[in-house]
Amino acid sequence: MSFTDLTSVPADHPAPFTDQLRLAVAAYLARFTGSSRGHTESDLRCYLSWCAERGLNPMAARRPHLELYIRWMQEIRLFKPSTVSRRFSVVAGFDKTCVIDGLLKHSSAEHVRRPAVPAESPTLGFTHLRFEALLTAARDSQDRTGGPILFHSRGTRMDRHAATRRLRHLADAAGVQIARAHPHMLRHTYVTTMLDAGVDLRDVQIAARHADPRTTMRYDRARKNLDRHPNYILAAYMASGT
Repeated sequence: MSFTDLTSVPADHPAPFTDQLRLAVAAYLARFTGSSRGHTESDLRCYLSWCAERGLNPMAARRPHLELYIRWMQEIRLFKPSTVSRRFSVVAGFDKTCVIDGLLKHSSAEHVRRPAVPAESPTLGFTHLRFEALLTAARDSQDRTGGPILFHSRGTRMDRHAATRRLRHLADAAGVQIARAHPHMLRHTYVTTMLDAGVDLRDVQIAARHADPRTTMRYDRARKNLDRHPNYILAAYMASGT
């Protein structure tokens, strides 16, 4: 169910999707724009679906219900800690907005025990040599000088699924041996490359559109690894002839 569908469900739709809930969801999602709204909507839909399957009105959910929702994400859906934390943060934000709007007296999410998220991002970026190989393969397969970086054959911007397929194709063409490459690895590589180049953390945070510098630092993992050492990077570039 999309944001539009959720806010326009007929009045005879069975509980727990009441008019009050539809208005609360619309008011919460209206606080976001662009891709942020889409991601927030997806995470909130997960929670609303969980409630609907159990006949629970989200507006009447209490702390034990939210604890069970977290356990369901961890033990049934097997989501990673970072995913569980992000999705529950959306639920907590929704509850907080309902309190602000006077729909709830207090947030049931305040005292819920959240999963511990590792200080370092589990996502690995491409090494400098692999990244250079990918760029070379991309240049050889694309003669455009403007427009979206990832361009669809139909002349539109790629979605994440098409971008994933394209990235894996480029990795194969570049001879980059890496399991399950995905676009988020490019974001990770972008952050670590800028930090390795000596760019200020604040500037990297702004460029990466991270609301909190701690998020940026989570990307900067394994700084002491050999392939992140400046001398190794210099030797790698010299060896590649770039």
